[in-house]
Amino acid sequence: MSNSPILVPAAVLIIWSLVVLLGVAVTRLPAMAKAGVSLGSIVGGRGADLEGVVPDRVSWISHNYTHLMEQPTIFYPTIVILALTGADSGTNVALAWAYVGLRVVHSLVQSLWNRVAVRFMLFLIATGALFLLAINALLAAIG
Repeated sequence: MSNSPILVPAAVLIIWSLVVLLGVAVTRLPAMAKAGVSLGSIVGGRGADLEGVVPDRVSWISHNYTHLMEQPTIFYPTIVILALTGADSGTNVALAWAYVGLRVVHSLVQSLWNRVAVRFMLFLIATGALFLLAINALLAAIG
């Protein structure tokens, strides 16, 4: 499993998720300060509490980070199953890169432009790639 090519797109998506998290901090903290919200005075709360307090564009990045913590939780173990079973080349690597590429584009659309129809189409195509990867992982695991 060492140097498995299918682990690379998973690692790239992890790095991308952390880059988006950095984007949340870089945009949210100044927006909070501008809105008069002080971190030192907040007790409890969630990022969603900032809806309507900070500009929508700032919230879009946070929403995207949340999305990167949702469906990719299925992607990562799927990739591990494929790597462990030796089904970590060819079509599966291409599908993994397609999934990661689509998620990155989805992030950029959501964070910068946020057209729901475009985001939804990207999400559907990425989900299709993930579905195929999951089927291949199941077949590799049983077979």
